Amino acid sequence: MGKRVAIVGFGQTYQRSSRKDVNGPELINEAVRAALEDAGLTIKDIDAIVIGNMDHFEGVNYVDSWSVEGSGGVMKPIFKLTTGGTTGSTVAMAGYYHVASGMFDRVLVIGWEKNSESDTTGAIVTAFNPVWERPRFGGAIAGLAVEASKYMHNYKVTERDGARVAVRERLHALNNPYTHLHQEWMKSMEIEQIVDLLITSEENQMLAYPLRMSDMCPRTDGAAAAIFASEDIAEKIAPKPAWVVSTHNRHNYALLGDIDWDSNDTLESASKAVFKDAGIKEPFKEIDVCELYLPYSYAGLKWMESIGFCGPGEGPKLVWDGHTDMDGELPVNPSGGVMSSNPIGATGLLRVGEGALQVMGKAGDRQVKGGDVKYAFTTGFGGCNWADVMLLGKKKPS
Repeated sequence: MGKRVAIVGFGQTYQRSSRKDVNGPELINEAVRAALEDAGLTIKDIDAIVIGNMDHFEGVNYVDSWSVEGSGGVMKPIFKLTTGGTTGSTVAMAGYYHVASGMFDRVLVIGWEKNSESDTTGAIVTAFNPVWERPRFGGAIAGLAVEASKYMHNYKVTERDGARVAVRERLHALNNPYTHLHQEWMKSMEIEQIVDLLITSEENQMLAYPLRMSDMCPRTDGAAAAIFASEDIAEKIAPKPAWVVSTHNRHNYALLGDIDWDSNDTLESASKAVFKDAGIKEPFKEIDVCELYLPYSYAGLKWMESIGFCGPGEGPKLVWDGHTDMDGELPVNPSGGVMSSNPIGATGLLRVGEGALQVMGKAGDRQVKGGDVKYAFTTGFGGCNWADVMLLGKKKPS
């Protein structure tokens, strides 16, 4: 049996549309220093490093080599991963498995991206089949618009329902000093007013029906780092570590034509596996907070159903009733989520790290339930509906 593992430190940079004040290694170093400080460790205490980003976005390979002055990886084992949109959550899983294996006691994991120096859409286009898919699904928006349209048709969902998710994410982001988008103007308006404005304003351009600018995530510069430690030392480092209860992933498909557009079966399968491991029978009642990789608004409706928080077509009611707001029964993305900050190589790791902060009671103004968080449920998402899921808890797994 492998060792039990906990997150004992987490750090992130300030995330903006462009961080011209730093280069790649310097951006990475910001997050590394913050994570080490949070854990009360130095780089000498780290046994190994896992790092990842969407290197074909920037067009610069071998980040594991050229970033060592920033990552602290000089003369240390270093492992590089790139799995598309799931990169950040996959590096977290790799860090967990490195420690669980017994090979290392303290592993530093890093995700980062400088989208301001990349051609994101141009890179994504190359991931699609050049004959069957690329002419129709170039970039991220088209495929998500198809999924949203199908969901709207199946369950009579409206544009207002999607806008309600967008409003929640941006309002939550106002509590997070690190996140990219801070739309302060929303503070002075009621939720219904903001929703109406988003779907009627000519400035909120339609990108591909039903997706408007406000329904999508931004392109962000930023980095995140987390420290995973073995059960032998975790509680010596952190008085209240965030234990990894279970993690599963489903990277099932390679072509968009393989996907069942009526469901998110990979997220459903991975979530069920995690809940089974944890003995969770009623996820909506037993999970305290979620940090979900929701790259666009309608994911905050449909994917809630796939996880098992509600039945098919019930996502809009769940959101409109306020259950997923900061003070709701199941707060979703207190950090503001992907729709408020998206440094792609770090995005999934931000979900894991923010979940850990909730369990550790260190989330500041975005802390929910007075810091009494038993379980934090986190996810990563990538092209062709790849899904990573990690459940964190305050109690050491048995």
